[in-house]
Amino acid sequence: MNNWNQLLTQEQESLTTSQLATGFVAALTDQGLIAFSGEESASFLHNQLTNDVEHLGLDDVRLAGYCSPKGRMLASFLMWKSDDSVFLQLPRAIQPAVQKRLQMFILRSKTKPADVTEQYVTLAIGGGDAEAVLQTWFDVLPAKPFSKIDHPLGTVLRVADAFGAPRYLWLASAETASMAASMLKDRLLVGGNEAWRLSEIHAGIPQVGPGTQEQFVPQMVNFELLGGVNFKKGCYPGQEIVARSQYLGKLKRRTALATIADAAAAPGSEVFSPADPEQPCGMVVNAARNGAGGVDALVEMKLEALETGDVRFGSASGPALQFKPLPYALDKLDV
Repeated sequence: MNNWNQLLTQEQESLTTSQLATGFVAALTDQGLIAFSGEESASFLHNQLTNDVEHLGLDDVRLAGYCSPKGRMLASFLMWKSDDSVFLQLPRAIQPAVQKRLQMFILRSKTKPADVTEQYVTLAIGGGDAEAVLQTWFDVLPAKPFSKIDHPLGTVLRVADAFGAPRYLWLASAETASMAASMLKDRLLVGGNEAWRLSEIHAGIPQVGPGTQEQFVPQMVNFELLGGVNFKKGCYPGQEIVARSQYLGKLKRRTALATIADAAAAPGSEVFSPADPEQPCGMVVNAARNGAGGVDALVEMKLEALETGDVRFGSASGPALQFKPLPYALDKLDV
C-alpha cells in the first residue's frame, strides 16, 4: 500500500494541538483551486478582490477576499501566481458558485478561469518537524510566511506559522505525492482536513465557507491584520464600505480564538453574552475538533462582549467560551 491516497487519506483520529505542534501531514481534499490564465488575469482580479493582485510577485503568497457590493465577504482566498496563471484556493464546497460569479464579470477581459483542483495533490505539512522533513526533497524552502518556491517536485507555499513553527502547502503531482507519501507517514503524524483546519484556527486565519458567506466585513474576521486587504489599491466590489469601516471607526466587532466544550459548534453557529441574552453577540467563523471532546474555533463577536470575557455557545446559558491568545494583536485603534 504505497499510493499517496491510501497512505494519507485514511480515516484519522482527531489530532490534538500538541500533536500538531510536533509535526503533521494532511492531504487536503476539501479545498478547491481556480487558475485564472490570460494576459489580463491580474488586472481583472485586482478589480474584484480586496488585495493587490497587479503587484503580486512570483515569490508571494497573499490572502484576499471577494465581497458583495455591501462589503460582506462571499469568499476568502489564498492567492499566488505562476508565469502563466493566478491561483485562488478556497473551500471546495463554494468554489463552483464563486467561480461562476467571478466569470460573470470578465466581459472582454483577456482571462479565463479553470477548475484545476484535480491537477494537484495538496499536502499540508506543519509543526516543529516539518522543515526537516521537507528538506528531504527541497534544499531551499520559503524563508518567511506568505512566500513560496517553485521546484521540479512542485510548488511549496509557506503560510502563517502556528504553534511557533512553520506550516507549508506542497502542491504536487500524484506521482510525486506517491513517491513522498511513505516517508511523510513514517516521520509525521497523519491527519486530515480537520487537522489542517485546527492549525489554521490557531494561526488565526479565517476562511469563509458554507454557513458564513455574506456575514462579515473583512475587518470583522481580522482580515486586514493578516494583510488580506490593501487600502491603497483601486476600487473593487464593496470597497467603499470596507474603507469606511477602517477609517471612520464604524467597526465594533473582531474575531477571537476560543475553545468550546461542545462538538456541535460549527461555522455559522451563534454565540451569546449573558449581559444581552436575547440576541446573539457573534458567530463561529471556523471550528475543528481539538481531540479533547470539544472544538477550537475562531469566533467573530462584538468587542464589548469579548472584553467582558463571558461569552456562551448556543444560548446565554450555554457552554462558556474559553479564550486563548491569537498569534497576533487585535489592534483596536481602527475600531
